[in-house]
Amino acid sequence: MKNRRSLTQTQEDNDGLHATRRGGARHEVSARVTLVSRLPQPDGAQRTLEGWALNVSRGGVRVILEEKVELGAEFDIAMVDGTALAEAPTIHVGRIVWVQEEPDGVIAGVEFHADDGG
Repeated sequence: MKNRRSLTQTQEDNDGLHATRRGGARHEVSARVTLVSRLPQPDGAQRTLEGWALNVSRGGVRVILEEKVELGAEFDIAMVDGTALAEAPTIHVGRIVWVQEEPDGVIAGVEFHADDGG
């Protein structure tokens, strides 16, 4: 059994859709992603995580990471499409809203801040 934790509600609405499902289509991607913690670690350093974006929408991104992340943690998120070598990264600010632990890391849902300008 997989261990999945979430900040979102699990109730369904009258249409049978997940109550917290956002509007807008998700698009599969294959993009490198770097998450940089917005809060410094106790030693003053910023935590940096590397992984892959699996899909993205206007409201967030699903990522796969080798290291665990905590629900509610906030990050600056940089994504670079794997096919665009010289492309500048797309930067967003977001927070972890769900985490599914896997044997070799985690899959996590990141919600973009509405006012991040990304």
